[in-house]
Amino acid sequence: MQTVAVGWQLYALTGSALDLGLVGLVQFVPTVALTLVVGQVADRCDRRLVVVTCQMAQAAGNAALAIGSLGGWLGRDGILTVVAILGAARAFENPARAALLPHLVPLATLPRAIAGVTSAGQTARIVGPALGGLLYALGPTPVYAAVAALYVVGATLIVLVRAAQPDAVREEMTAASLFSGIAFIARQRLLIGLLSLDLFAVLLGGATALLPIYARDILGTGPWGLGLLRAAPACGALATSVVLTRRPVGRQAGPVLFGGVIVFGLATIVFGLSTALPLSLVALAVLGAADLLSVVIRHSLVQLRTPDAMRGRVSAAHSLTTGTSNQLGEFESGLLAALFGPVAAVLVGGIGTIVIAAVWMQRFPELRRFHLHA
Repeated sequence: MQTVAVGWQLYALTGSALDLGLVGLVQFVPTVALTLVVGQVADRCDRRLVVVTCQMAQAAGNAALAIGSLGGWLGRDGILTVVAILGAARAFENPARAALLPHLVPLATLPRAIAGVTSAGQTARIVGPALGGLLYALGPTPVYAAVAALYVVGATLIVLVRAAQPDAVREEMTAASLFSGIAFIARQRLLIGLLSLDLFAVLLGGATALLPIYARDILGTGPWGLGLLRAAPACGALATSVVLTRRPVGRQAGPVLFGGVIVFGLATIVFGLSTALPLSLVALAVLGAADLLSVVIRHSLVQLRTPDAMRGRVSAAHSLTTGTSNQLGEFESGLLAALFGPVAAVLVGGIGTIVIAAVWMQRFPELRRFHLHA
């Protein structure tokens, strides 16, 4: 809901594709700046408390957007500033939340659990954009107010979660401990290949940042259409995640991963060329389904290969290479769209994703052969 409101409101204020890309950039900067800190916090503090604090911070940020929109004084700079604060809160939340999940289920069922959690998230990503588009007919204020209220509900539900808390990290804070998550990944070539593949594929495939432009200028629709476009990838991802909860990827995880990346690139190309809303929705649904495969395989492998005492720091490093690729991908798409137009920007991303998959199959042959098992 928040993404729809921010994108539509900012594009209505400025009409700039570059500003849509800046939404991703201002979320990327705090994630990079805080990477070494957030992993330490996740491993040294109560992970539930970290998540709750971040949820409340995001509630406050959306309340500020609601008040500013209602008062009529919220402009481009104000929106980007609040979005940067929201990005900082998510930078702390994501590693703590990822490291919390293995304490809720046996490790043998972790891939299915990740697929199940993803199903819930994708359901929200379907309902949220559609509801956000409908609410935006009343203006941005109701959308931001609803988002703020839902973050409060989310924080309350996290408080009710009962999970065994690991012993806090006792080691002294040193330069080595700060960089230990990155060092752990650097020692495992399989993780390097997996995370770098996702980094470059998502970096090039940031077509969703341009959805406000496609909705208004190419497909000739309004906020409701933008809501449908935002929800379409989540529909495809939800369908895939439901399948994975019953039939998790185990053997042949490598070929499945590469197949998903290639389909992601092809779907991006189809979306870029489409001028019909139904075809665009189908392409985005396929894109979301393919992307979900990579998400579940990647998160499962990282959690299974990481000792619990380091999960926060490794998850923070993981977020740096993969989570931030979404924001950088949005900026890359916005920049290319400002220079060459939105269609060219999307096509470059789709073709580039397929090329990256082909190169990585040759450079990281172990990626073609790995399996998922506890």
